[in-house]
Amino acid sequence: MKCKFLALVLSLMLTGASSYSGTPPRKLAKKPLVVFVTGDHEYSGEETLPLIAKELEKNYGMRTIVLKAYPDHNSEKNIPGLEALKDADLAVFYLRWRQLPPDQLAHIEAYLKTGKPVMGFRTTTHAFNFPKGHESEKWNAFGEFALNSPPGWGGAAKHTHYGHSSSTDVSVIPGEAKNPILTGVGPFHARSWLYRVLPDYPVKGSTWLLMGKSVNPDKEAIENPVAWTGTNSFGGKVFMTTLGHPEDFREESFQRLVINAIHWDLGLKIPKTWKGKLNIEVPYREAK
Repeated sequence: MKCKFLALVLSLMLTGASSYSGTPPRKLAKKPLVVFVTGDHEYSGEETLPLIAKELEKNYGMRTIVLKAYPDHNSEKNIPGLEALKDADLAVFYLRWRQLPPDQLAHIEAYLKTGKPVMGFRTTTHAFNFPKGHESEKWNAFGEFALNSPPGWGGAAKHTHYGHSSSTDVSVIPGEAKNPILTGVGPFHARSWLYRVLPDYPVKGSTWLLMGKSVNPDKEAIENPVAWTGTNSFGGKVFMTTLGHPEDFREESFQRLVINAIHWDLGLKIPKTWKGKLNIEVPYREAK
């Protein structure tokens, strides 16, 4: 597994733009630009994340761009506007089983190789789903090389969940209680059914922030981390959460986690004052 992963990273670094050199990140603009890249069949990320983007612009002095699959969320082969990543200070991904063309993947690859920060939600562990032998098959492991998560669904990592009828009790890992990202974040109940990422993920060196315990699982369940930070294969800061059901976005603790993590990824101080709970009422839809 380790040899295959190293070969994958080397392959990505040898194509396109130069790899991250370890030089200090460029100074942020007065208003940092956050680019949200959405495209999933199930969790309405293209509806929840624009509300987060609106809040960042209204109350936190940021600029945002939200990119969406076209013509709709079920379109797996087209997310227009990815060239916006060239100017992004942070890229936030909420993807599921896309098959983007090489010219669009090139924009994502170029961003990763700058060593700038990345953030991911839930199904971004399996952001891409190219057939075996496809020229872009390496992208199926996006979750691993970009977000320190399992490299796609199932497979050797046995990445799975505990049933759609289950939900998750989320708790703060005691040793991280004073982590700035967890400011204002307490235990909460998430509608997301728990993803299994253990035993091999998050990748070694990641910092676990929140733990999830499955409620009403359809099989024997173990507790799993549901949010972590780290550094990815390109030297970029990572925040990843396997939560992201639209009902999770209604939880104030989850809202604070997301806003805090965006600030952390950008190297900004976590806001001392919370602007108040957001009104996010977006429905869940069954995957096609």
